[in-house]
Order: sequence, then structure tokens, then C-alpha cells
Amino acid sequence: MSVPGKLKQAFALDLRLQVKYGFVYAAVFSALVWEVFLYLIPADLHPVALPYLVFGDLAIVGFFFIAAAVYFERGERTLFALLVTPMRFRDYYTAKLAALTLLSLLLSLVIAVSGVGLDFDPVTFTVGVVLCTVLFLMGSFVSATPFDNISEWIMPSTVVLTFLSVPLLNYSGLWDSYLTYLVPTQGPLMLLGSAFDQTTLQPWQVAYCVLYPLVAVGALGVVSRRMFDRHIVASQGME
Repeated sequence: MSVPGKLKQAFALDLRLQVKYGFVYAAVFSALVWEVFLYLIPADLHPVALPYLVFGDLAIVGFFFIAAAVYFERGERTLFALLVTPMRFRDYYTAKLAALTLLSLLLSLVIAVSGVGLDFDPVTFTVGVVLCTVLFLMGSFVSATPFDNISEWIMPSTVVLTFLSVPLLNYSGLWDSYLTYLVPTQGPLMLLGSAFDQTTLQPWQVAYCVLYPLVAVGALGVVSRRMFDRHIVASQGME
């Protein structure tokens, strides 16, 4: 089977697993919760609130769902079954990131449209959502693989989630420091603010908002592979 064929097969499998594990329903419930928040906020403040709401939704869907998927697959041994198939880690990981990013993007679009209609920049919004989601997904995957179950992971995960959420302090004006620019989710959050016309980005900021997260994604990809080999492939070999 060709590489695109394997990736397509893995993507279709992951979509089915999302439905099987109830992630789609959980994601819809999460979006409904944000819709309630949006309903309680005066309409003229929706453009101000939406970057925060979308970022919060991405943190939940992006961060917790992929870890839950890994633990479900470990529990049902489907993850170990994949290790003996021709499917490569790159296909498995890319498909999982793509499926959950698609889910996050669709829900984010629903939240945005319900808040301001079509009065936002769809390109900037999409780039911000995709980069932010992938960073949360990869941060979650890297942090989750050393632990055997979600109960062991949940406390350490708060450290990673807090770190990735630090840019909210800068964006909200609570901590005006360029140190937050070291956190890769800073750029995507700025793009979300720009999409709703809440911030005006300078050309160097646009370059930073796109390039720095991409560099982080590349680094996290390398780390993800090493963590997968060390904590999942190796553990299978020990059984």
C-alpha cells in the first residue's frame, strides 16, 4: 500500500475511533458549554471574548482527547496491534493529529460563526486554530506516553497545560512580557486575536506567529517519536 494510502486508512480508522470512544459527542458538549458562555456575554463583546473561548475549547479538545485516545487504545490493545502492522508511526501520528484537528476546527468555526457571524478573517482564524490545536495535541501526547493510565497522568498534565496557556496572561494584559513569546501557543493566540480584529500584527509578528509554532511542531514531532518508542514500543517488547 502506498504512503498516502496508509495515511488515508489511518485517518479513516481514527475518525471511527473518535465516534467509538465518544469524543465527537464530548466535543459537541464542550462547544455547547462555550455557547452558553457566549450567550451570557453582551453581543458587542463577542469579538473580544471569542479568542479566549476558542483558545479554551482548543485546550480541552486538543489536550485531553489525544491522551484519552492513547489510553483507550492501550487498554483495548489496539495500539499494540498497530505495532505489528506495516503502518508506520508517522502515518499513525499524522492521522490522529489530522482527525482531532479537523474536529477542533469544525467546532471552533461553529463557536465563531455563532458569535460574530462571518465578521472575522477566516484564513487567519484557520491558521491560528490549526497551529494551536496541533501544539496542544503534541504537548499532550508527549506528556501522556510515560504514564500507564489517565489517573497517573492527570496531575502532571496540569503543568504542561498551564505552560501552554501562559500566553493568555500576555494577551489579556495581565503580564506584558516578551518571555511569553517563548511559549509556542503565543503566536496562534495572537492570530486568533487578529482574526477577530482585536490586535493588529506587525509583519515580524505575523512571521513569528506562523514560523515559531512550526519549528515547535517539528521539535515536538521528534520528541513524540522518541517517547513513543521508549514508553509504548519498548513496553510491548517487555510483555
